[in-house]
Amino acid sequence: MEANEQAAEDNKRSVPRRHLIYYLRVFDTETNSLLGNLVDISTKGIMVVSDQQIESGKRYRLKMVLPDTLEGSKEVEFDAESRWCRNDANQDFFDTGFELIDPHSAFLDAVDRLVEDCLFKE
Repeated sequence: MEANEQAAEDNKRSVPRRHLIYYLRVFDTETNSLLGNLVDISTKGIMVVSDQQIESGKRYRLKMVLPDTLEGSKEVEFDAESRWCRNDANQDFFDTGFELIDPHSAFLDAVDRLVEDCLFKE
């Protein structure tokens, strides 16, 4: 996807993404490997920064490790599909957008707590 196409796609976003003060780790549960770090989040999707390019159009079962500031579970699992991948501002890294697939209530509760407790205050 070219830059102007991505900008148009970003403008169509129906749910604003929230930038967090923590870079939470996101794992691929199938390989039990670190996929990358969460950059921003909404109830519709997430963006992850990683040191490897992530294939677009692939479905993942992901696990996010939650910060100590959140009560309850230390991690939450969810399904997501990689929608796009492009170089980060730092050319050594890649940004990947994931669309959530039928997020369950535990994930949505975690999003609410993250936004409330860990939101970067601009």
